[in-house]
Amino acid sequence: MVRVHETASVASSAVVSGDVTLGPGVRVLAGAVLDGSRGPITLGEDVLVMEHAVLRGRPEHPVTVGDAVLIGPHTNVTGARIGDEVFVATGACVFAGAVVGARSELRIHAVLQVNSVLPPDTVVPIGWIAAGDPAQLFSPDRHDELWAVQRELDFPGTMYGVPRGTSMRDLMRRLSAGFDD
Repeated sequence: MVRVHETASVASSAVVSGDVTLGPGVRVLAGAVLDGSRGPITLGEDVLVMEHAVLRGRPEHPVTVGDAVLIGPHTNVTGARIGDEVFVATGACVFAGAVVGARSELRIHAVLQVNSVLPPDTVVPIGWIAAGDPAQLFSPDRHDELWAVQRELDFPGTMYGVPRGTSMRDLMRRLSAGFDD
C-alpha cells in the first residue's frame, strides 16, 4: 500500500507501487519508479528522487532512505539503506544489502556493491566502485583488486538468489517468472 505524506508530491509520470512510504516534503520527479511490490521502500523527510531514478525493495532487503537525501537522475537503488544527508549523483548504483553512511556522496556513475558498507562522510569519486565492509574505493582500472574483494560479496546470490556460475538461460527464466503479474 502506498502511503504519501500530505506535504509530499509525486509527478504524474512517476510510478509508485507496492509497499512505499513517502515522508514529509518528499518529491518524486518525472519518470521515477519506486517499486515496493517485492519489498518495502521508506523515504524520510525532504528526500528528492529525481527523473528516471529507480528504487526497488527486496523481501530480504528493503529500501530505507534517511532525511535530506538527493537521489539523482538515472540512479538505481535496490534493497539498500541510505543514511541522512546523502548525495547519490546521476547514474549511481547502490545494490542490495549495501549501507550508505550519513553525509556520504556517491558521485556520477559511482557504484556501491552488494553487502558493502560505506562509512559516514565518505566520497566515492566519479565512476569509482566501493566494495566491502568497510567499503574500499577502487578506480575502474583496478579491476583485479576490486574482484578480489567483490568476489566474496556474493552478487549473484544477493541480487538473484542463485549461485555464481548459474547459466544466463536459467537466470533469465527465474527472473522472468518473478515478474509475472
